[in-house]
Amino acid sequence: MLKYHVLSLAFLCTSLLVAQTTISGKVVDEKNIPISGANVYLEGTYDGASSDANGDFSFETTMKGSQTLVISNIAYETHYEVGDVSYFKNLSIHLRETINQLNGVTLTAGSFEAGDNSKVSVLKPLDIVTTAGAAGDFVAALQTLPGTSTVGGDGRLFVRGGAAGETQVFIDGLRVFQPFNATVNNIPTRGRFSPFLFKGITFSTGGYSAEYGQALSSVLLLNTTDVPEQEKTDISVMSVGGGLGHTEIWGTKSLSINTSYINLAPYQALVPSNQDVRWRKPYESLSGEAVFRSKGAHNMFKFYTGFNHSTLDIDQKDINYEDLVRFRLKNNNLYINSTYKHYLENDWTLATGASVSIDKNKIGLLTDAIDTEEIGAHIKLKLKKNFSSRFQLTFGAAYFKLDYEDVLMAENDRTYKSVYDDDLTAAFAEGDIFFSNRFAMKVGLRGEYSTAVEDFSLAPRVSLAYKGGDKGQFSLAYGDFYQNPAIEYAKYGDGLNTEKTSHYILNYQYMGNGRTFRAEAYYKEYDHLVKFDTDTPGFDTLFNNLGSGYAAGLDVFWRDNKNIKNLDYWISYSYLDTQRDYLNFEEQATPNFAPKHNLSIVTKYWINDLRSQVGLSYTHASGRPYDDPNTTGSFLAEKTKTYNNLSLNWAYLVSPQKILYCSVSNALGFKNVNGYQYADAPNSNGQFDRRTIRPTADTFFFVGIFWTISADKKSNQLDNL
Repeated sequence: MLKYHVLSLAFLCTSLLVAQTTISGKVVDEKNIPISGANVYLEGTYDGASSDANGDFSFETTMKGSQTLVISNIAYETHYEVGDVSYFKNLSIHLRETINQLNGVTLTAGSFEAGDNSKVSVLKPLDIVTTAGAAGDFVAALQTLPGTSTVGGDGRLFVRGGAAGETQVFIDGLRVFQPFNATVNNIPTRGRFSPFLFKGITFSTGGYSAEYGQALSSVLLLNTTDVPEQEKTDISVMSVGGGLGHTEIWGTKSLSINTSYINLAPYQALVPSNQDVRWRKPYESLSGEAVFRSKGAHNMFKFYTGFNHSTLDIDQKDINYEDLVRFRLKNNNLYINSTYKHYLENDWTLATGASVSIDKNKIGLLTDAIDTEEIGAHIKLKLKKNFSSRFQLTFGAAYFKLDYEDVLMAENDRTYKSVYDDDLTAAFAEGDIFFSNRFAMKVGLRGEYSTAVEDFSLAPRVSLAYKGGDKGQFSLAYGDFYQNPAIEYAKYGDGLNTEKTSHYILNYQYMGNGRTFRAEAYYKEYDHLVKFDTDTPGFDTLFNNLGSGYAAGLDVFWRDNKNIKNLDYWISYSYLDTQRDYLNFEEQATPNFAPKHNLSIVTKYWINDLRSQVGLSYTHASGRPYDDPNTTGSFLAEKTKTYNNLSLNWAYLVSPQKILYCSVSNALGFKNVNGYQYADAPNSNGQFDRRTIRPTADTFFFVGIFWTISADKKSNQLDNL
């Protein structure tokens, strides 16, 4: 009997030994470097081991048949081997690096991002408010970034040799057709929107996404805040007006309202303008914005609206008239924007929205009256699919509708009417491909068809980025960009086609230790630009698309907000070489909005003992080209004097919720020149008389107090500084 039990036990042990299978192999990365500490196990069991310093692993199992072998490591994508356990011997396992969204490579060529749009912000929305000389205008603050040109009498964005109309503005992905306030010559305009309602800003100076079009030079993307942090009321009392804002929150819903009133009468009474201008009625405006948000578990709905009513009545000098020329303006603008985003199953995201812009002007010029009306609409549908951490696909379609009409009622009771209508349909697709944490690519294609030009355009876009170290990376970008001719020409010129540019960009960016450094070289090639044969466009003008040109340059940006105690500063420099043969140019020349050199220095210093922040902004631009008819040289061969502006600001923390803010633009009173005007006809000596066009006021003062009343008593204006 004992012998029988011994034999049975021996047989059982032998059976168990025979039933065990050894699983073995080696774990390496994509460069065949051994990976230590990788977890290797059979799914659904406790059988497994970890790889050693050489990447080797080995363990035994009693499992049989088809099984799943799991190999994982925190820095790599999980790998699976499926098959019969008898084949899991001497395996060679290659793990791919996990794409790290926080520390991995990003595509940065041609783009400045701010706020929640970027994991590392170059410029925060609040920088717009606290930049000396900006006076709360986001466009003025963006003009301190490289790639922009200073054009003193305008106020819009001129980017890398492009005209102001070559930059488009979008709110939550939907186009704003009239983003700037209406104004008169030689009085800079301002953006219509308050920076406090936006969580992030992306300013693409070139090479922008295939999702956007109809911009030869750049796009400015403004994204409204998703969820406000707290209920609060903001009150501002300024030397030129006042403002009131309020945010209310109901669970997952919220509403923010912001209103402002501006009247320059008190300012103009204290600060005399130059002798070329006389105000009959100073600039006055009433504006407001509202954002409603509703956030669900898997969706977000936003409704944004903004309105503006502004008037002015001014007499300006014109060299062709003995008396001052009267100009009257009344502008009404309404913008409505609604967006909806839904997060679907299987990593699909649906985003859709629509916007409507309505802009009306009543203009009086001498004895003539001009009424204009522009209505623009934009509808967009976008789908995004995350197939993996290495590949994301975005595609969609958009429709743009633009109706424009102006009516000129001349002194002789004759009426002239111009109209322009366009229906533009677009489709786009774009893929983000991450080969590793160091190398990524974005490839896109956009197609558009416009009924106004009866033309179809196909625009490829591609960007590459390589991260050479933990803090620095290189980027390349190429893209074709199309834009319909401006309304001021298209309303006269039948048969005009789409204008085109091609962008080539090389970028290096370093971010770390509170420092940001960017250097970007670019080349832009213009083709099919509009040309015409008269001094100003009209019904008797002949138009064509034979214009061309180029723009090349280097942009450099440096910011340090950590390494000098209490000091935050940035320095921007742009070099621009550009020439065009377009419009009524006699030959290829540099346009008058394109200075060769631009330099900006912005500083902000916190003085703890004085509870104050003091700021300084200095802007320098080389002379801009102009044409002197009294010379026999080349077209646009002369240059204005250099532009200089030193602006100062001071913010004093009266209490945790109150700030006293003062700013002075052009504090040193530089006698800048916006340009020159020449007489239409020569004088008795055969020379064309000219006058110098200077800013309406050399120096601008701004004083205000800002008061935030928070429902939960946690708001602290010190954080804003």
